[in-house]
This record gives sequence, structure tokens and C-alpha cells, in this order.
Amino acid sequence: MEILLYISALIASVAFMVLVIFLAKTLISLSRTLNNVASTLESLEKQVEGITRETTELLHKTNGLADDVQKKSEKLNTVVDAVQGIGHSLQQFNQSVQKVSATVSTQVENNDQKFSQVIQLGHTFIDIWERLKQRKKERETSKVSD
Repeated sequence: MEILLYISALIASVAFMVLVIFLAKTLISLSRTLNNVASTLESLEKQVEGITRETTELLHKTNGLADDVQKKSEKLNTVVDAVQGIGHSLQQFNQSVQKVSATVSTQVENNDQKFSQVIQLGHTFIDIWERLKQRKKERETSKVSD
């Protein structure tokens, strides 16, 4: 009976040793897997840091571009306002020229008869003047012939 006790202790210790060996193999495999996961996470962390750095740089460049676009847009707004002011000035100038043209046209039409009368009077005075000259010449030639 004592032998049975030794045999059972031997079997229990062998079973325990097999259990420990398999448990050790499992733990070693688990350790390798965790090391692989850790190295993968380190690599992933480095990649994420690179992506974060590039994203930050891109964000800074985008903000710079947005500021530049805003400044240029403000400058362009002043140019557009200036061009709009020039357009209004030209429109007012055009309206003034049209008013002056209409006024001159109306005055010419109104004074057309007066101009005709003045021209007729001028012709009449020239005719009278020429007749007076001719009479004077005739008198002088008749005095000279007498």
C-alpha cells in the first residue's frame, strides 16, 4: 500500500510536471505573441506620430493659405469697390454729357429762327453796304467825268 502511495505521488508529480511544461510552453508562446503585439504597437505608434506631425504641418500650411486668401480677398474687395466707384463716376459723367447735349440741341432748335434772322440781316447789311459803295463810286466817277 505504501507503494501505491508512492506510485500515485509519482503519477501526480509527473502529471504536475507535464502540466507545468505545457503551461510553460503556453506562457512562452503567449510571451512571444505579446512581444510581437508590443513591437507592432510601437511601429504603429511611430507611424501615428509621423501622420500626426504631417497632419499638423498640413494644418499650419492650410491656415497660412487661408490667411493669405483672406488678405488677398480683402485687397480684391477694395479693388472691386474702386472699380465700382469708377463705374458710378463714369455713369454720372455720361448722364451729364447727355444733359448738356440735350440742352445744346434744344437751344439750337430754339435759336434756329434767330440765327436765320441774323444771317438774313447780315446779308441785308452787306447788300446795303455794297450798294452804298457802288453809289459812292458812281458819284465819284460822275464827278470825275464832269
